Amino acid sequence: MRKVKKVVLAYSGGLDTSVIVRWLKENYKCEVICFAADLGQGEELKGLNAKAKNSGAIKLVTRDLKETFVKDFVFPMLRAGAVYEGVYLLGTSIARPLIAREQIDIARAEGADAVSHGATGKGNDQVRFELAYHALNPKIECIAPWREWELNSREALVAYAKKWKIPVSTTKKKPWSMDRNLLHLSFEGGVLEDPWARAPEEMFQLSVSPQNAPDKETVITIDYKKGDPVAVNGKKMSPAKLLDRLNKLAGKNGIGRVDLVENRFVGMKSRGVYETPGGTVLHVGRRAVESLTLDREVLHLRDSLVPKYSELVYN
Repeated sequence: MRKVKKVVLAYSGGLDTSVIVRWLKENYKCEVICFAADLGQGEELKGLNAKAKNSGAIKLVTRDLKETFVKDFVFPMLRAGAVYEGVYLLGTSIARPLIAREQIDIARAEGADAVSHGATGKGNDQVRFELAYHALNPKIECIAPWREWELNSREALVAYAKKWKIPVSTTKKKPWSMDRNLLHLSFEGGVLEDPWARAPEEMFQLSVSPQNAPDKETVITIDYKKGDPVAVNGKKMSPAKLLDRLNKLAGKNGIGRVDLVENRFVGMKSRGVYETPGGTVLHVGRRAVESLTLDREVLHLRDSLVPKYSELVYN
């Protein structure tokens, strides 16, 4: 093991990151600071402080990043028209660089010499986090427990948690995993590993099914200023509040569900199911504005650049 004194861990409070806190302490003999980024997860953030400390962390740092996330990350991506492989609006991908940036900032402020994350060795998140870490601080040590430890199953994680009395739920595993922020809610794994299995209706939280949506349309207006949305139905709102409002309006109308098999950076294919109600409205709305204001050559240039831009965000 490399010699490390203090680590800043990207922390969600779930089984994986709760176990990682204790594993870092035991294997690296270091102090652990947990960091939770508030990107609009809502109730998921409640009780994290006590849980982090009971898992062995010396402290939990929480930062409200909702406005920063939407204004500085989501809106620029929407201006670029980014859609990965023609379908995915990149809700998870665009959040990771912001979390990593804040981790590096906290590490600097706390005198930490390492950062850590709970991403597995099979997905894209490990790449997103680590490229951002080293771009912002090339000298920082990065610890990726899933590529180091021997805890290779949920059962092993639960056993480890029980051994160290880590406060995590040991109820029946959810038949899918979720990741939530203001832009979207994603689902993968479990029952979704079978491409022929229909995503169960009880899984969705941000939207109703089209069958249960109102038969009458909901008419809304969106005001734009310098390319970004600033008001809904004539009411000016901050970026985060505007997206939250559109999530509710669009979700009630059955907008924003997608189900796809995407190509990951590491060469694997992965099925993802996403709810992006407000983001879908903003994406379609912006394209409508551009169809009125941009000439043919600019529109065609935009369409030629979107796949590569989206790939860069996705990776």
